[in-house]
Amino acid sequence: MYLNNSKQVVIKIGSSLLIDDKKNIRKKWLIEFAKDIELLTKNKKKVIIVSSGAIALGCKKLNINKKNLKLDKSQAVASIGQIELMNLFNEIFKKRKLNLSQILLTLEDTEIRRRAINAKRTFENLFDLGFIPLVNENDSIATSEIKYGDNDRLASRVAQISGSDCLILFSDVDGLFDSNPKLNKDANLISNVKEIDKKIENYISKSVSEHGTGGMKTKIEAAKICQISGCYMAIANGLKFRPIKNIISHNYCTWFLPKISKLDARKKWIISSISPKGDLIVDDGAILALKKGKSLLAAGIKNIQGKFKKGDHVKILDKNMKEYARGLSSFNSEEILRIKGQHSSKISEILGYVSKSEVIHKDDMVEI
Repeated sequence: MYLNNSKQVVIKIGSSLLIDDKKNIRKKWLIEFAKDIELLTKNKKKVIIVSSGAIALGCKKLNINKKNLKLDKSQAVASIGQIELMNLFNEIFKKRKLNLSQILLTLEDTEIRRRAINAKRTFENLFDLGFIPLVNENDSIATSEIKYGDNDRLASRVAQISGSDCLILFSDVDGLFDSNPKLNKDANLISNVKEIDKKIENYISKSVSEHGTGGMKTKIEAAKICQISGCYMAIANGLKFRPIKNIISHNYCTWFLPKISKLDARKKWIISSISPKGDLIVDDGAILALKKGKSLLAAGIKNIQGKFKKGDHVKILDKNMKEYARGLSSFNSEEILRIKGQHSSKISEILGYVSKSEVIHKDDMVEI
């Protein structure tokens, strides 16, 4: 089963799962959800949670109606509700000894390559520290022109930039049906989707809940992003207690299957970058290491050309100036000039701060 085979999982929960129709916080549900997250972490899976609810919780605290909010007012309400959201999660998760961190993202954080790479590194470092990232759109500063508008697409972008294996979108339905299950009792659940064609598009339900702004249409858009990112995606019922355990036990949901592998997707993402910003000239030993699937280390770099920033796309050339590969640099050009030819253990001493040991990680490199 796709979830069992995943090492890194993104889970998106909508505001309707946290707050019921009577505007009461569904605390018992969140307590059971925390048990699911504990189960995943005990099985050595890395977990990212994308949660809606900041504006809904802000409205609850201020006792105002979300539907009447204008954008500028909603930004202030989101700022108030974000603290409520984190306090709610933290109160429940700490009882299961689950450590949470907060990450607020805007559309630009995932669309601009350098910022996307920085976000990916942050996720990796949080995992190393034993923390679970809790992600939300930064509603307090995002304008209507740069907003995702829903957390389904945000979750798919998070899955994409973090290199996750699986995204689970929890909804108030069991998955994608061939007709609206709320209107038709004979509606059939579609268990696997390989291609989002016109037939699948016709199944989309456009109904939305009071608290959520999503609906099936945005979930299909999220699925399209996952399919070209090498990431499995599920639409599943989140209203049930222990929704993750329910997927593991019954697998009653809709899975969207990736079109390409995660590695191929990442390499395609790298190679489709705008023109490289610089060149790294490396020795024969480095080329040999790269051919064996190793990362590029500072010791193998003989010289550099061009001026570039951390995360920029650069070419790797052999001593005859023939291009061997391309990749995303973990250092800027000035830093590489200082550490080239040096052993990785000396990088921190030379630069004066702790940094990556690889100049270009093998996962951020494509052989030409």
